[in-house]
Amino acid sequence: MQIATVNPQPRSYSQGVVVTDATRLLFVSGQVPEDGDGHVPEDFDDQCRLAWRNVLSVLETAGMTVRDLAKVTVFLSDRRYREANARIRHEVLGGHSPALTVIITGIYHEAWLLEIEAVAAA
Repeated sequence: MQIATVNPQPRSYSQGVVVTDATRLLFVSGQVPEDGDGHVPEDFDDQCRLAWRNVLSVLETAGMTVRDLAKVTVFLSDRRYREANARIRHEVLGGHSPALTVIITGIYHEAWLLEIEAVAAA
């Protein structure tokens, strides 16, 4: 399986992603900033890192890694979190650049400041 990026950008995303020879697709439901005990951090950075840990956990359970991400959608509760979201996404993804959409919207639970969903291919 190969993932090829189309016009990668410096902030850990690409304008498009071409997946060839994939035998498995994983659709990751929206992962929220809540741990297994139902705890939600108050700080955006902590919430963002926790939501990403939850995404990575689903990938790991499916035998995949961050390098298998083809598309990520991040839902932010407020525009003011844009830069922190980009910084933490870059920390998590490193040099990997999946297709990306960031949407400013109301979030299901008012304590959650973001939600992340993804599509991976392997």
